[in-house]
Amino acid sequence: MTWKAFHSRGETLRSVIATSAVRRDGLLPMDVEGVATGFRDELDLLGALTLKWHTRLSGQIDRMLAHQPMDLDEAVAIAWSNTAHELAGVRLIIDHYSANPSDDAMATAMASAAFKEQQLLAVNAGRTSIADETARRVGSEIEERARLLHRGIPMISADVQYAEPEEPRGTLIARLRAVVAA
Repeated sequence: MTWKAFHSRGETLRSVIATSAVRRDGLLPMDVEGVATGFRDELDLLGALTLKWHTRLSGQIDRMLAHQPMDLDEAVAIAWSNTAHELAGVRLIIDHYSANPSDDAMATAMASAAFKEQQLLAVNAGRTSIADETARRVGSEIEERARLLHRGIPMISADVQYAEPEEPRGTLIARLRAVVAA
């Protein structure tokens, strides 16, 4: 792939993501200009969108874990929800083609991508290791919780999620006295 083709493919992918965000029908926008020349077929485009999803999800997880390191499950679920908010059209496409693959190659690719995502969620939540057989189940539970969170709450930024207390907490002795007095 030449440098020009690489950048052209990136521009086309950005157009596909923008189109999917507007349409939100879960179908690959094969009619976007440049798709026919930049991608071999539906599976190639779907693979690029899935890679974009996983990259953004990983970044969101890192960002949330940096600001909320104590509740790993919550941080990972919020990261998934935020990614679904940012890439809503892409998530709908991934869900649609996971449930309705057009051929065996797509079914295999989407099953593998789903497993890798479940592993990513479970491992970052601190509940399994990569080699653990329960990663699929644990990752699915976290994803389901994230989907429920995504349905009712707008995007939560890491800065909003964790904020320092506004009032000074006082010394340890002063806080102990307050507890004993109560």
